[in-house]
Amino acid sequence: MAGIPEKLKILLVEDDRTMRQIEIRTLKKIGYTDVVQASDGEEAIRMLEKTRGIDVVISDWNMPKKGGLDLLLWIRSSDRFKKLPFIMATGQADKIHEHKAVDAGVTGFLVKPFADEELKFALGGAFGAEDDESKTEKPVPRLAPSGKVIIRIAHIQITDHLVLGVLKHLMDKGDLVSSHFELEPVCMPGWNPVAKELEQGTVDGACILAPLAMDLYSVGTPIKLVLLSHKNGSMFVSTAYGENRVPLRAMQKDKKSLFQELFKNSSFLIPHKMSVHHMLSHLFLSRTGLVPSMLKGDMYNVEFEVVPPVNMPEFLEKNQKNSGFMVAEPIGSQTVESGMAQCMFLSGRLWENHPCCAVVMQNEFIESYPDAMFELVDLLVKSGKFISENPDAAANIAISFLDPDKKLGLTKPVLKKVLAEPGGITTGDLYPVIADLETMQQYMVENMGIGSTVSLNEFVDSRFADSACESGLSGRMPSVLYSSEEEVLEIAGLSCANAGSRQKLGNNFKETRTEIAEEGKYLTFFLASEEYGISIRNVREIIGMLAITHVPMTPDHVKGVINLRGKVIPVMDLRLKFGMESAEYTDRTCILVVEIPDGRNQKNLQMGVIVDSVSEVLNIRKEEIEDNPRFGSSLDTSAILGMARIGDRVRILLDIDKAVSAQSNQ
Repeated sequence: MAGIPEKLKILLVEDDRTMRQIEIRTLKKIGYTDVVQASDGEEAIRMLEKTRGIDVVISDWNMPKKGGLDLLLWIRSSDRFKKLPFIMATGQADKIHEHKAVDAGVTGFLVKPFADEELKFALGGAFGAEDDESKTEKPVPRLAPSGKVIIRIAHIQITDHLVLGVLKHLMDKGDLVSSHFELEPVCMPGWNPVAKELEQGTVDGACILAPLAMDLYSVGTPIKLVLLSHKNGSMFVSTAYGENRVPLRAMQKDKKSLFQELFKNSSFLIPHKMSVHHMLSHLFLSRTGLVPSMLKGDMYNVEFEVVPPVNMPEFLEKNQKNSGFMVAEPIGSQTVESGMAQCMFLSGRLWENHPCCAVVMQNEFIESYPDAMFELVDLLVKSGKFISENPDAAANIAISFLDPDKKLGLTKPVLKKVLAEPGGITTGDLYPVIADLETMQQYMVENMGIGSTVSLNEFVDSRFADSACESGLSGRMPSVLYSSEEEVLEIAGLSCANAGSRQKLGNNFKETRTEIAEEGKYLTFFLASEEYGISIRNVREIIGMLAITHVPMTPDHVKGVINLRGKVIPVMDLRLKFGMESAEYTDRTCILVVEIPDGRNQKNLQMGVIVDSVSEVLNIRKEEIEDNPRFGSSLDTSAILGMARIGDRVRILLDIDKAVSAQSNQ
């Protein structure tokens, strides 16, 4: 970067001591060692008034006493300091805050977490240094010698973006063949460079946090969301003590009081402001009666801090005020295994099959190369299914894709565990459900006051995913957010010592199922003209019809077994189980993979049940449910939880455990 000063006296203003140490290390790495420190805006003003020769201020936004914005306004109103370069280095990553800083006269805006090159660039920009790369014209899509268009897609080094690496690997091997494009993944050091590349139009697309993509779109960045890159995949960990080192033991207090003790007056770490990690952490902490925020003041009792994921364990170790973090795997598992923290829940337990990162593309590219877009999304969907069906092979690919320089220390066993663990990251269903994205947007805007509302029907271009996922509901994973206080406390109160084993969690939920079975979320489906519902907690997956291997000497309703990603699962036809007439299977026929207890060994079993079609997920309230009928159904009424009357329709709510284990009526 031409013209950047070789020596600078820097005033670094940051209230978190560990963050200051990391930023000082970063400054030293890029050649700057003369650093004056202040812990808030008031101390920064005193340091400015008594210290000669300060060349630039780098300040956090959220600090006690006087924050970064107030400090900036004071500096710009001072005759002595009004021209002093000021870089806001903050976790306030949304464009609204950036515009506020620009209006106040900020010289540079640096979003946490940032890499050393980003800090160097910001310092250079503060002194008018020219970036040689910025002189280059915006690249246009290029044609390869083959005549195919080259698609440049930015990503970072996390398993959430592995679908891109697997596609590149399978294309290079010839296992997947493209007629219209060649793929060029572009690895970036962090989320903010990815966002910058999208804003500047220097990449054709990116794998990026969905809320961050929405924020870019809200300020006019010409992009569209075309697919998800994964679902689930993050862990919420706690140091198992708060400021008073309260052990997370056998629930001697009620859960709400215990969690308040664990997290009150603490800092909680997140990887980015515009992320589902921020949303779900806020949801959990709020439901325990706490008041979390990125803002600081007496009205808040949990402070969110944005920290690079690789530095989160260091933050926990060095500062007891930090009570935990939520981050994509494998950082959480590594921290738990070190004994430094305890897993409280996987993100997929709080919001089953939730969106996180998405694939977005430039409008110009979509309009210019529609054939390449249809093919790209189709092959990404195939790559996602490859990961879900071949975690061992995908882990091998991940090592070279995510850690080509061997700097992250990733190993195949760790990556395979992350890709295969129950309740963890999933890539078999990448369809961008607008309702799920709306849930994320609505919570963040209305409950957290961050970001702005965008039209998701305009932002999401689903025609490519519609084509690639033409099987409709087949393979679709139901998405359910558990947001009530009772649900959140129950989920977080379960032990995650076994890395979130769904079997263990399922057994714990089963103990309290009778207390909540009549009210909650149900997946509804049809058999003939009747509509039934089962608790979403029992549903593992929805798949289309697969080849079924018949097992001799079994009842008629037991159709045989299927091979689901290497696991043998028995399948029964629910029509026949209930004594109904058989029906031909159609493209709407589905297999619900459900979990039921195995009374012999206290574990859960997976079983497939064939239904005519899947309807929807309903949140059914207790006042909408009537008692079990005494007659009028061919089904043993002990398996009926109740009759849900919603509008002019009635759903029969089933206890799926009893329904599949009851004696056949044939």
